[in-house]
Amino acid sequence: MENNRKKKKTNSRGSSSFLVQGIILAAAGIIVRVIGMFYRIPLADILGDEGNGYYSSAFSIYSILLIVSSYSLPTAVSKMIATRLARREYINSLRVLKVSLFYGTVVGGIGASVLWFGADLFANKFLQMPFTSYALKTLAPTILIIAYLGVFRGYFQGLGTMMPTAVSQILEQIINAVISIYAASKLFQVGLHSNAVFGSNQYSYAFGAAGGTIGTGVGALAAFLFLGFILFNYRPVIKKRVRKDRSRRRETYTEISGLLIMTVLPIVFSSVAYNISIVIDNSIYGNGMVFLGMKTSEIAVNWGIYSGKYRLLFNIPVAIANSLSSALIPSLSQAVAGKEKKLITNKISMVIRMSMIIAIPATVGLTVLAAPICNLLFHRSDNTALIRMMIYGSIAVVFFSLSTVTNAVLQGINHMQVPLKHALISLVLHVGILCIMLFGFHLGIYGVLFSNILFAVMMCSLNGYAIRRILNYRQEIKKTFLLPTLSASIMGAAAYGVHFIVYLVIKSNLLGVLAAILTAVIFYGVLLLKLQCVSENELLSFPGGRKLTRLARKFHLL
Repeated sequence: MENNRKKKKTNSRGSSSFLVQGIILAAAGIIVRVIGMFYRIPLADILGDEGNGYYSSAFSIYSILLIVSSYSLPTAVSKMIATRLARREYINSLRVLKVSLFYGTVVGGIGASVLWFGADLFANKFLQMPFTSYALKTLAPTILIIAYLGVFRGYFQGLGTMMPTAVSQILEQIINAVISIYAASKLFQVGLHSNAVFGSNQYSYAFGAAGGTIGTGVGALAAFLFLGFILFNYRPVIKKRVRKDRSRRRETYTEISGLLIMTVLPIVFSSVAYNISIVIDNSIYGNGMVFLGMKTSEIAVNWGIYSGKYRLLFNIPVAIANSLSSALIPSLSQAVAGKEKKLITNKISMVIRMSMIIAIPATVGLTVLAAPICNLLFHRSDNTALIRMMIYGSIAVVFFSLSTVTNAVLQGINHMQVPLKHALISLVLHVGILCIMLFGFHLGIYGVLFSNILFAVMMCSLNGYAIRRILNYRQEIKKTFLLPTLSASIMGAAAYGVHFIVYLVIKSNLLGVLAAILTAVIFYGVLLLKLQCVSENELLSFPGGRKLTRLARKFHLL
């Protein structure tokens, strides 16, 4: 009995610790996305929709090369480190770090070279936007920096602490924001002189987009140096652990290299298949619209609105699912290594429920407040198309959040190939549906939006079925989906009504949006507690949980 109680306490602490680390990373993710959103607003004003189209298109190519080369490193390294620490193999965990740094040097260097030397090919043939090549070349060195940065982040995540990653992400984004706006403004002016010399109006947009990408590299370099400094100061702890290592198993560098590659490859392939849709969409839409007679500048404008504004907004809540997933993978890997089946299912249930508790109200909020939010953030633009995209496409938040989390679950339980298979199936269907929507129904950019939602829906369905089959797992429905949906619906009506009244009385969209958001937070939080969607123990597991619990008791919500 006593042992059982101890085991329950351990499981509870493990779940609670994982959730706290996930919330820390999620909070950093929100801050990063908010900074990103606010710096993209003046950046979009500097670049215009056409320049924003070049900027977004360059990032779509950069993102795929980043995924192929180094995007998977935090996940793979954290998984391998966590597994070895669970077995107290400290020497092997140090060897994983060394091998990962060598691997990052190789793949990061290759990725940077491909982007630099292939920039003109990507811009002219693949994107049908020749002026994108300047931004592509500017982004090339960043791939190598991100490779090292990914190894360091993965190492700390494998140790079970998300704080270094969280702080480095915020630092990276702040520096990125400042440098990007400054460089974009300066190079846009340089481009204006080039326009006069060469008799064109596109050099300013192209140079401005390239300036906007400079901040990405400088921010990544700052984050890398910050984590390098922390790791340097952590060396005494590493050495102490290595001296105390009594494990008999010693892995060679060759063995670890093989394991790293076998861990990285499925994550890389599934990530590529999962994320390459944006690049394929860009190419199919660009070439398809040229075939249908649309001007290149108009294509860039439409893509700039979709990729640079719509996706910017819906990716903010999805970032929380990404953060929870990053915390889940090493935590699940440790539970799998310890063969703790109940702890595994508890963690899966918790992370899916928490992601839905956040994604569902975010979807409702972006739908009912689409016009006020878009007009507030992009007040210098005609937001008719963007508002329509948000109303039609905000449901993507739910499905992309769920597919992201379920991908992490499958990777954490060592079924690395399953998300890859599902992503490939979903991608093939996505491309087919996109072509039908573009050439059959002539939906234009909205065809891209709808086909992406269907891609995420397919991923969720396939991943959910696989988790149920592998673990004999059944997701709880009422607290995960039904109660958050009910609470969010009431919240959405209240938020819309508050904005309408505030704007009607004082004619201020800013105050209306702030009042509506505050109302939404209060209504949704109260409803979650009154409907018992979140328990007292779960509330206590949040950062600042004791204060939240006291506040809830004061107002008789618990």
